[in-house]
Amino acid sequence: MARELYAQVGSLPLICPHGHVSAELLADDQPFDDPVSLLISPDHYLTRMLYSQGIDPSLLGVSGRGTAAPVDPVDPVDPRAAWRTFCAHWHLFRGTPSRVWLEQSLEEVFGVPADLSAASADAIYDALLEKLASAAFRPRALFDSFNIEVLATTDAATDDLRGHARLAADGYGRVIPTFRPDQVVDPDNPQWARNVELLGALTGEDTSTYVGYLAALRARRQVFIAAGGAATDHGHLTASTADLDHADAAKLFDRLIRGRGEPGEPELFRAQMLTEFAAMSIDDGLVMQLHPGALRDHVRYLRQAFGPDSGGDIPITTEYTKGLRPLLSRFGADHRFRLVLYTLDETTYSRELAPLAGVYPSVYLGSPWWFFDSPEGMRRYRRLTTETAGFYNTVGFTDDTRALPSIPVRHDVARRLDCGFLAELVVEHRLTLDEAADTAIDMAYRLAKSGYRLDRFAAA
Repeated sequence: MARELYAQVGSLPLICPHGHVSAELLADDQPFDDPVSLLISPDHYLTRMLYSQGIDPSLLGVSGRGTAAPVDPVDPVDPRAAWRTFCAHWHLFRGTPSRVWLEQSLEEVFGVPADLSAASADAIYDALLEKLASAAFRPRALFDSFNIEVLATTDAATDDLRGHARLAADGYGRVIPTFRPDQVVDPDNPQWARNVELLGALTGEDTSTYVGYLAALRARRQVFIAAGGAATDHGHLTASTADLDHADAAKLFDRLIRGRGEPGEPELFRAQMLTEFAAMSIDDGLVMQLHPGALRDHVRYLRQAFGPDSGGDIPITTEYTKGLRPLLSRFGADHRFRLVLYTLDETTYSRELAPLAGVYPSVYLGSPWWFFDSPEGMRRYRRLTTETAGFYNTVGFTDDTRALPSIPVRHDVARRLDCGFLAELVVEHRLTLDEAADTAIDMAYRLAKSGYRLDRFAAA
């Protein structure tokens, strides 16, 4: 029955409202250099697993972007040597979603056998290298072959969006930016004051004042909207929100921008800014995404040697109900506002997130994210949230990937798992088969499109 349902959704266009593929990658449309720089070194799911077994990321082609040299300093590793190292340790990924994604990418996207091992490493590397030299495997050709209806990138508030402008000029207006303001909102960031100054320079606003700072953020959001943007994304440590009056918020900003903040005030400011952004979303219509719960750069060596986003982040316990109350007390019942909540704390699914989405008109649940973007994670998500939030307070699937070739694979895995869940409901007489088929299409396609207000895009 799951296969029967899947047959109706497997070939639907892909809606990708949250991801990290670079607009410049598609705008430049240059051939990929080698299999390692495409598939291995940018993927911290892969490099962190090998690091946990004592294999330095430098041996996998990860460049040292930080201030500390690797433990065993080496010259830049030859891509073939890095591929051999990876293949020799392929057994480490048994039972993990990384294995599913990479095997399916190799076989279905590249048409290359996925029997990775030390013995097969060179043959598979050569086969991939030959594929990457072909015009059919350049970034835009792959994008076109994936039947992607819309792809959202994630971009800093101060990004010039030139890559998106080039893509739009070339007929790729369905690649749209997402407004990510974290670098200009987090006073704990050592570059925060400099980033706020840059924000002012880009907009012509005086960002040394709270009024000018808010005006600059509104102006940048309009730039993203003009480039096709549909959403904002906020990666705070917690889900805390605040609702200070304007005068108190302005005083808080003034202390922080002058470097005179007291302990606890950076978190209060971040909490206040989530509420400010909610108010802006009501005005301009951008869907607001909140991704809390990641303690960044827990592995100090990875941060120092390879920079941020190198695989050293760890989830923490996250509280939503009390934290979001100030924001939802103001905007939770406003149908113009849309807040999509993600989590790295699965214990909140049935206790907090599903009840919140099941009562507030503005709240929707995002798909399993990061560590839980996996077969078992998806099953747990549906089982823990559906009875309280249903299907229609969720927004389908988001691939959240930097790896372009993995996009169709991740969507395919999600569609298969959702069809499996729906099939269970049918055989338990909790849904009819016709209802399950209609719901499967919603989960695979319609919910993401409507949830992120992407109806302006026609099917690819």
